[in-house]
Amino acid sequence: MEGRRRFLKGAAASAAALIAAPAVCTTAGVTAQTPAPATPPRAGTPLPSASLAAAETTPPPVRTDVYTTDRPGADFMVDVIKTLGFDYIAANPGSAFRGLHESFINYGNNKAPELLTCCHEESSVAMAHGYAKIEGKPLMVMAHGTVGLQHASMAIYNAYADRVPVFIVLGNILDGQWRRSDVEWAHSVQDCAAMVRDYTKFDDTPVSLNGFAESAIRAYKIATTPPMGPVVLVADAVLQEEPVSPEDRQRLRVPKLSPTSPPSGDPAAVADLAKMLVAAENPLLIAGRPARTPNGLKLLVELAELLQAPVMDRRQRMNFPTRHPLYGTGSLATADMILGLEVPDFWQVLHSQTPLNRMGMEAKLLIRPDAKVVSLSTMDLLMKSNYQDFGRYNEVDLAIAADAEATLPSLIEACRKLITGDRRRVFDARGAKLADAAKKMQAQALQDAAWGWDASPITTARMSAEIWNQIKNEDWSLVNDVVFQSFWPTRLWNFTKHYQFIGGHGAYGVGYNAPAAVGAALANRKYGRLTVNIQSDGDLNYAPGVLWTAAHHRIPILNIMHNNRSYHQERMYVADMAARAQRDVSRVGIGNDITDPNIDYATMAKAYGMFSIGPIENPADLGPAIKRGIEVVKRGEPVMIDVVSQSR
Repeated sequence: MEGRRRFLKGAAASAAALIAAPAVCTTAGVTAQTPAPATPPRAGTPLPSASLAAAETTPPPVRTDVYTTDRPGADFMVDVIKTLGFDYIAANPGSAFRGLHESFINYGNNKAPELLTCCHEESSVAMAHGYAKIEGKPLMVMAHGTVGLQHASMAIYNAYADRVPVFIVLGNILDGQWRRSDVEWAHSVQDCAAMVRDYTKFDDTPVSLNGFAESAIRAYKIATTPPMGPVVLVADAVLQEEPVSPEDRQRLRVPKLSPTSPPSGDPAAVADLAKMLVAAENPLLIAGRPARTPNGLKLLVELAELLQAPVMDRRQRMNFPTRHPLYGTGSLATADMILGLEVPDFWQVLHSQTPLNRMGMEAKLLIRPDAKVVSLSTMDLLMKSNYQDFGRYNEVDLAIAADAEATLPSLIEACRKLITGDRRRVFDARGAKLADAAKKMQAQALQDAAWGWDASPITTARMSAEIWNQIKNEDWSLVNDVVFQSFWPTRLWNFTKHYQFIGGHGAYGVGYNAPAAVGAALANRKYGRLTVNIQSDGDLNYAPGVLWTAAHHRIPILNIMHNNRSYHQERMYVADMAARAQRDVSRVGIGNDITDPNIDYATMAKAYGMFSIGPIENPADLGPAIKRGIEVVKRGEPVMIDVVSQSR
């Protein structure tokens, strides 16, 4: 710290010595003084030749401004942020937070938090999104003014819809008198967070350092209280850069963080729910995002086993072991009691709608008319009207607005007290039937995966099977959504641990997966886990610079490129529209296919400094390539294996 200040003062002194006039410098930032120039000759008066030579060779007097300070406001901001326990800051550098940037690396010594250099603000936020779902706490993001937040906005919306905490510090120059150029005017704004306020939990623009401290603690507290979500804290550039006097330092203080307990269900409502579950002949548990932590997974298994009730997993978190006999064996059509646990868009789960290739819109209920339906979710506690990620209104018999994981212990205990010997025998008989159904379902998945085994392009089933053969004895973590591989990983792999799957986008914004996977891999790194990412090609092309971030920061991750050379979901939609209009379906690749030329992702990754293999088209080459890639990842490096694959 003192070395940095001595260097700045020394540099100022050297600059002053280079000009003819003496400079005066103080730690308060006094402008250097220069003598007034001599009276110039009248216009039209010829100059002596000696004067002409001097004019050509002698530079004009230079006016220099020298600014040094022992403690800028950003140093105190760093003190505040360090109390929140961030391990990392993801940021694409920007001048609106240059004061904080410098203080983090010098005053904060670039440790706890450590800066991660990102090539795009959307990547910064998506990395924080993936990191939080593994580590269980936020990663900090810094963004630059208007343009930085606009770049970041899609990733912020994904995190909001996925109910994931992200802590964003946004630089801005609020007072127009301090904006030094047209760039700073274009990048500054009156109300910074207005553009993302509809999909964040909290924002504030403090105008004092103590205000910044209080708002930072409050923002962290709000972000990490279920239902979780992103928050934005504006750090004014003047507060960052201007000095703090010794007297003012004495008045600065960092408030204590007091985490809020997650809201649990009302005891009377929980008792009513327990009665319904125990009395039901065919209960069904639907899991959206109930397992916030490893304990959430454990509790859901305990409840399901207590009731011998099947679990329909929406695959939005790692909620339930995939080879458990109660996994995926239930039926909406036969259930007489349905409990939705943190299920986004519950209505959509319980209804079917008219397919795309039919005219009009009709909806059909998929459950028995007499089935009891209960929701246990924090969704009702955080809802905005403009961005409608909440889905259609769903009628239920009982709505418990509470955190599912926090409520499960009391629900399990209430159920246990009601179970008699007779009900236990009913439950055991039900469990035996479900276990038999689970064995048949797993056998069918293996049989289905064999179709097209030797095909080229490579099937997504074989891709998933080859990966599983290489990682099944490792401590692994899958950090991509599985919908684009037709759910083959969850059909073929044995998921048992909370960190082995993190769910998907939240708002389904393309461009999420690649940076979120790198953020998750960063969280996995300290535990020595093998991070696996089956990466969609269209998604990577939004912000491929995250490959460089992974290589630069030595973040080990095994990327398997699902290179189907198309935005395939949109291709299917256009094919549906063409068939509906009885027109040419052979032309639907126009505007959707990523071909002519084909993108060589192995070469792309190599250009960013990442070890790469491929493109692989022969399925027999895939297993050895994955084995080689894992060897490199275990050395602490990221890897890209480009696999030319079938659509899904």
